[in-house]
Amino acid sequence: MSTMPAVIFDLDGTLVDSEPLYYEAGRRTLERYGVVGFGWEEHTQFIGIGTRETLETLRDRYGIDAPVEELLAVKNRHYLELAATTTEVFPEMRAFVERLRAAGHPLVVASGSSRSAIETALKATGLDALLPVYVSAEDVGRGKPEPDVFLAAARLLAVDPGRCVVVEDAGPGVEAARRAGMRCIAVPYAGGPSPDGELFASAGLLFRGGQPEFDARRAYEWVTERS
Repeated sequence: MSTMPAVIFDLDGTLVDSEPLYYEAGRRTLERYGVVGFGWEEHTQFIGIGTRETLETLRDRYGIDAPVEELLAVKNRHYLELAATTTEVFPEMRAFVERLRAAGHPLVVASGSSRSAIETALKATGLDALLPVYVSAEDVGRGKPEPDVFLAAARLLAVDPGRCVVVEDAGPGVEAARRAGMRCIAVPYAGGPSPDGELFASAGLLFRGGQPEFDARRAYEWVTERS
C-alpha cells in the first residue's frame, strides 16, 4: 500500500459546478412523466445523494409509474447532453488537483453519478488528464452517506482508509467519509444545505464559505501536515 496520503474527490459540486445541470436534467425527466413545478429548492434536498437514491425518492413522492432503471436512463441522457458542452471546473479546485498530482499523491474521483456522467464531466473540463481513475455509484451497493464508494476508491488505490482524505461539498458525503474512517475537507456547495448542520461537524477542515473561500494552498498544507 502507498504510504503517501491519497485524496479522494467527490465530483459534482466539488470539482465541477454540475448541480445546475443535474437540476435541469431532473426537471426535464420529471416533466416527461407529467410532474411539473420541480424547483431548485426541492432539488437542493438531494445534493450529495446518489442519482439512483434521488430518483427512487422522487418516483415514490410523485407516484411515477415507471421503473427506476428507466428514469435513470432518461435523466442520464439529458445530463450527458448538457454536460458535454457546459460543465465548468472550479479554478481553485483544479489548482489543488494539480498541486497534489505534481507531488505524487494518489488521486481518485468517487462519485454518486454514473460512469458515463463522470467520464463526460472530466473530459469536458480537461480533468480527465489529471484524474484518470474514478469509482462510480454503479460500482458499489449503496450510495452516500454509506461509505461504500470511498472504501472502493481506497481499495482501487491500494491505500488504507486511514491514509485517505476526502474532498466533499455535501453533508452526506462528509458523513460517508467519517463512516469510512477517512479525514475530510468540506467545501459546502453554495445554495445547498447549511454547513452548520450535524453532517458537516466531522469535517477536519471546513471552508464554510464554499468555493469562493476555498484555498488550494491551505488545503494542501492541511493534507501534508497531517501525513
